[in-house]
Amino acid sequence: MQILSALDFTLPLTDPVLKYLLILLVILGAPLLLNKIRVPPLLGLIIAGAVIGPHGFNLILRDSGITLSGTAGLLYIMFLAGLEIDMGDFKRNSLRSLTFGLYTFCVPMAMGILAGYYLLGFSWLTSVLLASMLASHTLIAYPIISRLGISRNKAVSITVGGTMITDTLALLVLTVVVAFATGNADDMFWVRLGLSVILFTLIVLLGFPFIARWFFKRVHDSISQYIFVLAMVFLGAFLAQAAGLEAIIGAFLVGLTLNRLIPSTSPLMNRVEFVGNAIFIPFFLLSVGMLIDYRAFFTSFETIKVGAVMIVVATAAKYIAAWLTQKTFRMSVDQRRVIFGLSNAQAAATLAAVIVGYNVILGTDANGEPIRLLNESVLNGTILMILVTCTMASFSAQKGAHNLAMQEAAEPEPQSFDGSQILIPVCNEANVEELVNLGLAIKSKRQSEGLCILSVIENRASDGTAHKRSRRLLHTAVETAAATDTRVQELLRYDLNPANAISGVIRECGITDIILGMHEQKELMSGILGRVTEGVVADNSANIFIYKSVQPISTVKRHLIVMPPQAEKEAGFSSTLDRLVNVVKNTGAKSIFYGLPATLDPIRERFARTSNDIGYVHFGNWEDFLIVSRDIRPDDALWVWMSRKNGVSYDSAMTRISRYRNQYFQGHNFVLIYPLQAGTDEGSLYLT
Repeated sequence: MQILSALDFTLPLTDPVLKYLLILLVILGAPLLLNKIRVPPLLGLIIAGAVIGPHGFNLILRDSGITLSGTAGLLYIMFLAGLEIDMGDFKRNSLRSLTFGLYTFCVPMAMGILAGYYLLGFSWLTSVLLASMLASHTLIAYPIISRLGISRNKAVSITVGGTMITDTLALLVLTVVVAFATGNADDMFWVRLGLSVILFTLIVLLGFPFIARWFFKRVHDSISQYIFVLAMVFLGAFLAQAAGLEAIIGAFLVGLTLNRLIPSTSPLMNRVEFVGNAIFIPFFLLSVGMLIDYRAFFTSFETIKVGAVMIVVATAAKYIAAWLTQKTFRMSVDQRRVIFGLSNAQAAATLAAVIVGYNVILGTDANGEPIRLLNESVLNGTILMILVTCTMASFSAQKGAHNLAMQEAAEPEPQSFDGSQILIPVCNEANVEELVNLGLAIKSKRQSEGLCILSVIENRASDGTAHKRSRRLLHTAVETAAATDTRVQELLRYDLNPANAISGVIRECGITDIILGMHEQKELMSGILGRVTEGVVADNSANIFIYKSVQPISTVKRHLIVMPPQAEKEAGFSSTLDRLVNVVKNTGAKSIFYGLPATLDPIRERFARTSNDIGYVHFGNWEDFLIVSRDIRPDDALWVWMSRKNGVSYDSAMTRISRYRNQYFQGHNFVLIYPLQAGTDEGSLYLT
């Protein structure tokens, strides 16, 4: 009892242990309880924040700690929106995003100005500021979209891109209105604003990718990489504020710049999503709920009137913008629901605008009371609007996203080999992680398993050192794959001939693809394949990828794939091409295929269904293979499609690939591809 009496249970709670225990219990329990009555989890957290906050049961104050965590969560939402977007689709839909951005900005601006001036009796300046608040929106429903796996749907890409446009314009209107209200809108104001925005954009879009690629090449520690990403997000947000923009714009742009450096299948992406969805975003939703003051709705008719007008105008305007977008681009009803759900929620930018407007004092009245640009009725009405719009947005986004996810699940991806089994034999600690990362890039994102990791101990009579080393290799591989929620099968074999062990596993586990590390040459002119690799290639039971990594695959800017004539006639052409499609989708890097028209045409047809940046170069004479060396740039990866001797696509010039790689491509990631072939002489190997 004496121990309990020493604890402070007075409300609001001040003990940090109790506060965070309560918050964690709310984050854990509120979505589970409200989900039983079909309330979206994020809405449940907002309601929970209102219940435990200072205007509810007053269990926790919205102090600096909650505000800090909430701000981090808001930036995290915008960062994830930029990070998860399909850049190929984003570029393809840039005009559509611009169109939607103008719809969702201009319609609320026009309706908001008229409503503010004629219905609420505000001045023109206040009405313009009120309209800008209605024009902006927060992607508060984005976690629903991300969780249901449709973040790369066209409707989502258009809405996310349009969000950046409308929020930027709305916050610029806020900046200009405040400047006019305070009398600071001179000529230098426009010059400073324009230059600062341009400078900020150039620094983030050009400087951040360079810094991030340099860092990821040199630092492979997972914790350091995650801290670096967080630092970049907050640096981008700070630079946006310094430029006169809102921090959320900076976080979104950082997500776009790091998009291709953090592949969707990488361990780093898994960590980013996990921490954000578990900690940062729930704190933001709770902090929004803590702003809701129910008492204000019953003590002032003016608050109810202003709030009702803002809710009706904002909802109608955002629905009209979503409807216009749907009709303009012939989208489905569910896509319109997603667009409306993502764009209707008012929170971050709206709060920023109303607080800034509330703090701008234009003078005093006859009683000495301050005359504010936005009065208390607008402030309280904004909180009411946040509650209602977030509720409607959550239900609309969840319904539309659920239907779209069901539709996508019912339509299997063309030529998809989801049943693939990828074998990765490991024997060198230096390349285990990169071999696994290539395996994660090659497999379909729909697969949560399909990787087999094999370590072979050559001598049965060896001491425990070899066994411990093999176990350590397997553990490293499993940890790398587990960071992406991918389950792997660990295999340990004893055999005097590792190639025989690998061949046995191929047949035992139904292996469709093998990823091998490239033989480390002792001499400049030595063979590019080692003894074990030669034996595996000769087996011809699966597609084989022989990989030499000099930098993480996530930092590769372009993939150059060289195809021999008649490669399309090989038995493993379709399945191997499918693996390359996965690599292109999962890494997001530009890819260029070299080959003859007969080979490139089916490749072009296959990639026509994707939004990735693909190039095609006419190339058929392998005697002039070094022409590729003139095209390759730093941070490029070279993929060479090979053939076993007597194969349909075999070319005698392939025997020189070893020398070319040693002399011209040492500084690049290098992959040899041996597709499954029919009718080859299994004993005929030539690359020595």
